Amino acid sequence: MTDISRNEWKEKVDICVIGAGHAGCEAALCSARLGFETVIFTVSIDSIAMMPCNPNIGGTSKGHLVRELDALGGEMGKNIDKTFIQSKMLNVSKGPAVHSLRAQADKSEYTRSMRRVLENQEHLTIKQAEIVKLLTDGEGSSKKVTGVVTNTGTTYMCDAVILCTGTYLKARCLCGESITYTGPSGLQAANSLSASLIENGIALRRFKTGTPARMDKRSIDFSKMEEQFGDERVVPFSFSTDPESVQKEQVSCYLTYTNEETHKIIRANLDRSPIYAGVIEGTGPRYCPSIEDKVVKFADKERHQVFIEPEGLYTNEMYVGGMSSSLPEDVQLKMYRTVPGLENCRIVRNAYAIEYDCLEPNQLLLSLETKNISGLFCAGQFNGSSGYEEAAAQGLMAGINASRKLKGLEPVILDRSEAYIGVLIDDLVTKENNEPYRMMTSRAEYRLLLRQDNADLRLRKIGHEVGLVSDEDYEKTVIKKRLIEEEIARLKGVIVGANKRVCDFLEENGSSPLHTGTSLAELLCRPELSYDLLAFLDPERPKLPYDVVEQVVTEIKYEGYILRQRQLVEKFKKVEKRRIPEDIDYDDILSLRIEARQKLKKFRPENVGQASRISGVTPADISVLLIYLSKESKNET
Repeated sequence: MTDISRNEWKEKVDICVIGAGHAGCEAALCSARLGFETVIFTVSIDSIAMMPCNPNIGGTSKGHLVRELDALGGEMGKNIDKTFIQSKMLNVSKGPAVHSLRAQADKSEYTRSMRRVLENQEHLTIKQAEIVKLLTDGEGSSKKVTGVVTNTGTTYMCDAVILCTGTYLKARCLCGESITYTGPSGLQAANSLSASLIENGIALRRFKTGTPARMDKRSIDFSKMEEQFGDERVVPFSFSTDPESVQKEQVSCYLTYTNEETHKIIRANLDRSPIYAGVIEGTGPRYCPSIEDKVVKFADKERHQVFIEPEGLYTNEMYVGGMSSSLPEDVQLKMYRTVPGLENCRIVRNAYAIEYDCLEPNQLLLSLETKNISGLFCAGQFNGSSGYEEAAAQGLMAGINASRKLKGLEPVILDRSEAYIGVLIDDLVTKENNEPYRMMTSRAEYRLLLRQDNADLRLRKIGHEVGLVSDEDYEKTVIKKRLIEEEIARLKGVIVGANKRVCDFLEENGSSPLHTGTSLAELLCRPELSYDLLAFLDPERPKLPYDVVEQVVTEIKYEGYILRQRQLVEKFKKVEKRRIPEDIDYDDILSLRIEARQKLKKFRPENVGQASRISGVTPADISVLLIYLSKESKNET
């Protein structure tokens, strides 16, 4: 074995980012853009912003995260706008709270494009190297990070480290009986850093995720599948992207289904699946299960959806969405060939499961800094989440807060009423997640306020204050907000009479006639009437951008529901912001139930709102805690 201890070379930077996946890219770009000398380490430069699983960005609730990330000054939205090959707004038949943008990426071009951004970012250096050791100084509560050591023995001294190791730590890939000790897509795993983290008191656990096979396009019969088209009018992810620049020809995706023959093959070979044979130690994602899990857990279902999606414009590889697996290659081929259109398919890359080390996230503050090591931040799948979008959102927040720590500023903490990002981080840090965490709209209590279409109105100001959003971009948001408010006020003020012309118009559009004058805003609340239709009664209407009209319509049509949620938020904030002292001794609060005391001591919540969301802590326990805090506050005064 090479003796790396003889390497005496040292470098000094401000921030070290470990890992160059979606979390690492956002973290490194953020800290560099805020003026800190940053180095981003990756086991392979070819893995920068790689998409080892699904070749798309966004989707239900995930589209919200990308929009929020962009509003704060992140890069993912801009990058997918440059490299998508199909775009679709999901759930448009439902209410605006669950509308979510999803874009199919040219995955190779997505990686190349993000790499170009990183390579040309001032204050940012890319380094291909494996980090094998975390350097710290001090003991107990005064312990702080001081640097990292590479596999060649070079030391990088720094003031903050952001761990974004994804699925690489002690990774192993499983395909039936075959086990390879590599990271995703056969790339080198990071095998040494786990031991160093454990030595520094960081608790780790094993999770697993998986990916389906890739097929040769020439071996697929698309005539047996349902063609899936993109939207006629594409909505960009980034608020900075000119909408006209993303109107382009799109590729098709395809939908097919498994059947009883598929399920029969799977059931007959479960003993060869590492998941069911007990070979896999880690816990997999509940909301993105393997096809084996689907067949076992949903035995009553006769079929499951399978999406065939292109991996790019210049490759014949097709992604088989919905059929992740760790079954052996021979079983995979038999299984896939029972699916209509895949009868003669040829596998380019086998499906596999990947198992890896990740963090017990209750060791984190809401800023994503570790509680026990000052200056050590963590983001992405290393925190026990799944998905590119969840990773990128955490990466940005870790980058922001590491930079603010070095500036001596308070961290930016988004609460649950402000952003899906706030829900994501709060859930990770507060709740006991025994499987990879996936964002869903149902996790957000105030989702009507946290729509993907108003992310800029909610968060652009914060991005500007942090220093990631330019004056020009922020000014556009200020103008947009003013136009929305003015148009809502105008529609409420324009009254139309109950004359024959108006009543004839209403009858023609399936709406009941008027018996007295009413405002255009009240007419717009009728489900059968739209803003465009009402132009007939509104000749003085100003010409407004699409995104302004979208906000006006939503705010008017859902005004009652929105008002109710805003009132709930006010109540929520009164409790949420009540800080809990870091040195509180829960054993002193005698009226607390034993379970609540144990959970509060384990998670050490930062505020009462966070404490209320810990499993095992009841509303009665929160009442006891509030009484105790009030008494302590009076004693201090």
